[in-house]
Amino acid sequence: MMRVEKSRGLKSALLGMSALSLLGLATVAQAAAADDNSDKLDEIIVSAERRPALEREVPIAVTSISGEKLDVLNSSGMDIRFLAARTPSLQAESSFGRTYPRFYIRGLGNADFDPNASQPVSVVYDDVAMENPMLKAFPVFDVGAVEVLRGPQGTLFGKNTPAGVVKIDSAKPSDTFGGFADLTYGTYDTVNFTGAVGGPIVKNVLKYRASVNLQRRNDWVQNEDISTKNDTDFEGYRDLAGRFQLEYTPNENLDVLLNVHGRQLDGSARLFRANIIQKGTNDLVPGFDIEKANQDGANPQKLNSFGSNLHIVYDAGPVTVTSVSGYERANVFSRGDIDGGVPSDVPFSVETGGYNSPRELSQEVRFASNDLGPWLLQGGLYYFNSYLAGKDYDYITATGAIDDQVRHKDRSETDGVFGSVKYKVTDALTLGGGVRYSHDNKSVESIRDFGYTGPIYLRTSVNGGNASWDVSADYAINSDVNAFVRVATGYLAPSIQDRITFANATSTAKAETTISYEAGVKSSLFDKRASLNLTGYYYDTSDMQLTAVGGASNTARLLNADHAIGYGVELEIEAKPVEHMLVTAGGSYNHTEIQDPNVSVATCGGGCTVTNALNAQGNALLNGNPLPEAPKWILNATFRYGVPVGLDGEVFFYTDWAYRGEDNFFLYTAKEFTGKAFLDGGIRVGYKNDAGYEVAAFVRNVLDQVRVIGAIDFNNLTGMVNEPRIIGVQAKYSF
Repeated sequence: MMRVEKSRGLKSALLGMSALSLLGLATVAQAAAADDNSDKLDEIIVSAERRPALEREVPIAVTSISGEKLDVLNSSGMDIRFLAARTPSLQAESSFGRTYPRFYIRGLGNADFDPNASQPVSVVYDDVAMENPMLKAFPVFDVGAVEVLRGPQGTLFGKNTPAGVVKIDSAKPSDTFGGFADLTYGTYDTVNFTGAVGGPIVKNVLKYRASVNLQRRNDWVQNEDISTKNDTDFEGYRDLAGRFQLEYTPNENLDVLLNVHGRQLDGSARLFRANIIQKGTNDLVPGFDIEKANQDGANPQKLNSFGSNLHIVYDAGPVTVTSVSGYERANVFSRGDIDGGVPSDVPFSVETGGYNSPRELSQEVRFASNDLGPWLLQGGLYYFNSYLAGKDYDYITATGAIDDQVRHKDRSETDGVFGSVKYKVTDALTLGGGVRYSHDNKSVESIRDFGYTGPIYLRTSVNGGNASWDVSADYAINSDVNAFVRVATGYLAPSIQDRITFANATSTAKAETTISYEAGVKSSLFDKRASLNLTGYYYDTSDMQLTAVGGASNTARLLNADHAIGYGVELEIEAKPVEHMLVTAGGSYNHTEIQDPNVSVATCGGGCTVTNALNAQGNALLNGNPLPEAPKWILNATFRYGVPVGLDGEVFFYTDWAYRGEDNFFLYTAKEFTGKAFLDGGIRVGYKNDAGYEVAAFVRNVLDQVRVIGAIDFNNLTGMVNEPRIIGVQAKYSF
């Protein structure tokens, strides 16, 4: 993504850009920024259609986050979940902590906690789709932009995108030497350091960019259990990631970009806290202290990952050929005291842990037309292969012995072919459409070495194919206002759940399909001093894949519901009402509903107040329930005002706020497991100048609100809470 002040001829220039140009957008953005008028908004350019285009002319509901806003949201050292509620209809959460984010767009997501879970929101990092949730956790640092694409994106992005895409693009090498160093320090010895340097090795032929990110925090939750002291304190981490990019451009037609990256995390797994919810309410118990816990178990977590991708872009005249090869792997160990307490506080004590090693290989070859007048054509082939080996344990807390052991080997393979076309019917009207055929094969070997009813070996496989499509129309009402309509389908491949800790069979779910209808208006107003985007949507998901998580048996089971529907409205506003002031506001109303009179799940293992209708077996009937982690309301806003100081300096004030309404943690409804509304805000005050120096003081979670944002329901009222208030200072130097 980039922002540019729209000039004469920009529109036609963008239409002629090839994929080769996309890799060099940062240079264009820097040149355009030099001519920026401070009292006007910049046009936004996105790559939501796999080629650069003005955001206002793209018939997709897309929000981009970049620049200062992205830096501010990421300043307190939080992992990728900092994106939650920062764009309309986007939610993110985790019961694993920093190693396993779960994304939801317009209510569609997957609350499954197992390593092989399929998610309907794809994370595409530098054009490589990350399938495994543990790979989706790679930190967001030194990036050009984050784009959130809402609605099915199967035609161009393919795998597991019926809800949408979180698209992250690293800052690319430049022919100009430069970089930055950005350091923050805050409460609990929180450190967040990001640095980057890059430039030419051989002018106009070979260039590089090296980036590093260190996030760390001391253990800040004291364990008050004095019986074992397995872990004296919790919630600390040391998270180090790096990226090196080398770009080779021997001539104007060929560009080769190599990206190598890795991560090492040593920290604490998600902290579960027993009996912190008042029975019959969703309030915290009186006297709850966020800095204290009482556990007899251990909570370590470690992750090591490595990845690389190779982009080759060749402009052959009438067509540009792009090849994207990706390889990602990780080794993850996590162990958590999931009962959240000591034996005197819970019905029974249990810890779970495991080792998991996901591996993913992907290859895409894409063809895009050049200079075909009113026609824009794209097409290509896609291949994906993954392997996941894992070993999971349950521990007897009193002795530390392993009570059971389950091993699994998961394999997945996807083949796809796709094509899309856009045709400019008139100067005002552009029509578009596309189709992708995908075929998936998945297999799982599940081995229980001991535990439950004894050893067992199971092999399960599923396969399926689907043709996803989309059609759209974009109409320029005038030079500043565009209206669009879009109909698109999405596909989630059949899934397997291999959790056999307390079962003698795996569960499967058949393929899920979605059809989505949306219409919207995107506008630039008041001589480019304001913009307004408004989208309304409706979707219907058939054979909705659901995961019954938790319950009395603390397991996970796949099932299909006949339908799930969703509808809502999304609004985004950006304005410069006066010079040096920038105001943004966004929000969404999302209604979701499961429609199946027969589907049901087990409820909590005791202690919670179920409000759901029950069947004769005592299971909760899901018909009419909202989807989990799907708040009706998401709102966000930012305000920035700067005061010039001297010839080249500025004192600035920046504040950002995000509101998430009530949501359900599980498929069934219970008073205790309804998440309270949460308002999260930040304030930043500082000074910067044209010489590249910047200093600031900041506060995250200004209101110091503490909310239960997730729960474990199998034996007591165990909850997880949000990040604490962080107060800190920041220093940055750019050169």
